[in-house]
Formats: sequence, C-alpha cells, structure tokens
Amino acid sequence: MAHGGKSAEGLAVVTGASGGIGGATARLLAQRGFHVLAGVRRREDADALRGDRIEPVMLDITDEAAIAALAARIRDDPERRALRVLVNNAGMAVNAPLETYPLSDWRRLFEVNLFGHVAMTQALLPALIEARGTIVNISSVGGKAAMATYGPYAATKFAMEAISDSLRREIAAHGVRVVVIEPGAVTTEMLGQVGARGQEIVAAMTPDQRTRYSALMQAVVAQAEASAAGGATPDEVARTIVDAITAARPHTRYTVGRGVGLVVKLTRLLSDRALDRLLAANLKPHWPKASPA
Repeated sequence: MAHGGKSAEGLAVVTGASGGIGGATARLLAQRGFHVLAGVRRREDADALRGDRIEPVMLDITDEAAIAALAARIRDDPERRALRVLVNNAGMAVNAPLETYPLSDWRRLFEVNLFGHVAMTQALLPALIEARGTIVNISSVGGKAAMATYGPYAATKFAMEAISDSLRREIAAHGVRVVVIEPGAVTTEMLGQVGARGQEIVAAMTPDQRTRYSALMQAVVAQAEASAAGGATPDEVARTIVDAITAARPHTRYTVGRGVGLVVKLTRLLSDRALDRLLAANLKPHWPKASPA
C-alpha cells in the first residue's frame, strides 16, 4: 500500500535511471504498481529501460526546458494519474583534494548533485502536494562524514541533507513526506570508474600538487575499489527506497550498506580529532608501499 493507505497506482519520477540505483528503483516501483517516468540522458538507455509501467523520459536535471517538459507531461497525463513519488537520484561522484579541483568543476558538481534536485523539487512540488506524495533524496554516508579527497562530493551531500531537513519541516503540514537515503559503497558502474577518474585527477595536478597528493589519491582509490566487493547492490538500495515510499510512516533517514549505520553514529559520538584518527587508520592499509604513510 502507498502513502495514506492508497493503492500504488499513480506516477513516480526517478532521475538518473539509466542504471545502478535509479534503474533498480524504477523497475521495483513498476513492479509495485506505479507508472514510472524514468529520467535518462541517452536514447540507448531509454530503449534498454523501457518496459511494462516504465516510460523513459529524456531528462537532464540541469536543463530547465527538460524539467518543464516533464512537468507538462505529468500535468497532461492522459489517464489523469497523480504524481505520488519523486526520487532525486541523479548525480556524479568525484575524489579530489580541494586544492586540485578546479572551481568550474566544483560549480558543475553542485549543478548536478544539488541545484538540479532543487529545480526538480520546485517544479514538481505542487503536484506532489496535491497528491500528498513522497520525495526521496539520495544522499550518502558522505553526507555525514567527509573523508580526505571526498570534499567536493561530500559538500553536495551535506547540502542535500540540510535541504531535506528544511523541506521536510516546510511541507509536513501539507502531507508530503521527505525521506533521505544514505548508502555507503554501492556496486554500480559509478563505483567501478573510481580508478580511472582518480588517474585523471592526478594527471591534471601540478608537479607540487602531485608530490603532496598522489599517494593519498592512490590510497583512496584502492580503499574505494576494495569496498566494492562488500558494497550493497543497487537492488538492496532500491528495496529500501521503495519500502520507505510504501510505508505508512517512514523514517526520515535510512542507511544502506555494511557498517554505514555505525559510521553515522560515530560522527555524532566521536570528537573531530578522534574521527580523523579513525579514518586515517582505515586508509593506512591502502597506502602505496613505496610512500610514507
């Protein structure tokens, strides 16, 4: 059953549905009876995703015209179905020391990971209020703890956490629920590309920056790749998302993945210095052998 004891029939929007968490969530929502408008950016992804109750839509969440077209599609739905769900999932990940990451890239990252979700929420909120629907914002354990080189990515997720809290308090009286999902490592294509992206970041550094940060980047990449083996699957995250959507009274936040809940608790219990030491100790086994730790 969906929110308020209503049946699951209705529209659900999932951004970043080309694969990974978004694709798994779109498929599971469709299985639960929603008609899913699944946002993708490439025609080939649309063709691969299209199926019973899944309608791919071309959507770049940084494109105002694309968002307006989606809002019009919902408003003019031929079956007059209500918009019951928005899953803000689209995003990009990066690992880079603050000093080395160009300001233009910072701005692009925030456009995709934060402002695009704000634009989606602003455009679709009237329909969600009318249907007393649910907004699910995909954050990360990085929205609670910013490890070395995760500063740019974590900054967007910390901001998403803050926006989610404020939005929840603004619209609770209107019957709309806001849920935050905080995954740890997830075995997606995005995680699999961390090594190649890390090499690109190091290659773009100045010689002095490379001296300061190349060993750190190697350790972070090695740690991320090692975490992939024990990471949650996209289907596991999707089940958590859909369970929250269909719950009569969902939690405001859900962690997904081995040890993620513990990390979140430690950020509240430990001092900053103690947490620094713990994170450094977890990174140390991955440090390049030829470099000092």
